[in-house]
Amino acid sequence: MKEDLVLPFYVKTSIIIIGLFVFVTTLYLTQSIIVPIIYSTIIAIVLSPMVSFFTKRKINEVLAISITLIIGIAITLFIISFLSIQIMQFTDSFPKLVEKFNQFADSVELWASGRFNVSKLKIHSMVLKKRSEFINNGGALIGQTILSTGSKLVVALLIPVYVFMILLYQKHLIKFIHKLFNRKEYGEVDAVLSSTKLIIQGYLDGLFLEAVIMAFLNSITLLIIGIDYAILLGVLGAIVNVVPYVGGLISILFPVLIAIISDTPSDAIWIFVFYSIIQFFDVHYIVPKVVASKVKINALVSIIVVLAGGALWGLPGMFLSIPLTAIVKVIFDHVEPVKPWGFLLGVPPTGTPLVVPVRERQSKSIFSLIKQKLKLQ
Repeated sequence: MKEDLVLPFYVKTSIIIIGLFVFVTTLYLTQSIIVPIIYSTIIAIVLSPMVSFFTKRKINEVLAISITLIIGIAITLFIISFLSIQIMQFTDSFPKLVEKFNQFADSVELWASGRFNVSKLKIHSMVLKKRSEFINNGGALIGQTILSTGSKLVVALLIPVYVFMILLYQKHLIKFIHKLFNRKEYGEVDAVLSSTKLIIQGYLDGLFLEAVIMAFLNSITLLIIGIDYAILLGVLGAIVNVVPYVGGLISILFPVLIAIISDTPSDAIWIFVFYSIIQFFDVHYIVPKVVASKVKINALVSIIVVLAGGALWGLPGMFLSIPLTAIVKVIFDHVEPVKPWGFLLGVPPTGTPLVVPVRERQSKSIFSLIKQKLKLQ
């Protein structure tokens, strides 16, 4: 009987590194296919309770899925139309905003020439050069934007089809996953699937609630300060804030820039102060209680996976990074060989020190030895 082949450590490490490289490269090259499918799967998981609600009332499954999709699309179109109306109001006054921006740029040029002892003509020529480069590259940029927008519209039309098919064949897909494992492992598989479903639903519900709260707080703050386009900036800031860690900084930038351009720098300071308070409330209360409690991923891993997701898939990758990492953690927690990695991804248990007990055991053993020696003497 032949002995099992035992590979050296460096061979195993090399195989793992090559496998990870091939896996990540495949994800990057096939992102136009994989990302819509992931989004569709997440949307299907979120909508599945509504489908179950209709089917329990003896509505045909296809009709129940169709009604659910129509409701979801109607809500999405309502949000898009609301934002479009606000954006149209913004574009109507865009020429005035551009004029104010040019005035602001002139004042910045004057300040920079006096501050850094550089002639205003030289600074102005540099600014004009950058403007001309931007205008020359604008045509190509607009063309690329139109092409990318067209491809995104095609994907947006495909996502409802994907969602419909996933909801229609969800039982078939679950049976397929069961067939990949032994019958004894069906309990673990069902636990992983149910945990994944709860995590995604809870995480997205939390994000939606966070976005609503942040949109309300941002809009009320801007209305009180008296900033133009307060509702648009508040809602856009809440949407951008959904992106972990990075979105909060970007959401402050837009209203501050509008306030500076509108010749109200004092308002910009007030916006920065109040937005900082709102962000503090969001980071220390809303996110831990409403969002992060659903995924149970520690902050260090969250930052790393958000940056990695952004490098891999851009903005969609940043959004998907945390729920996908939470799903990976659930799988790791149910597979014995990779349970330590699941522990690494998770939140450290509170009130359970990792180093102190070892010292306590050492100190106790030393004290016990001293007591034994004293008794012998």
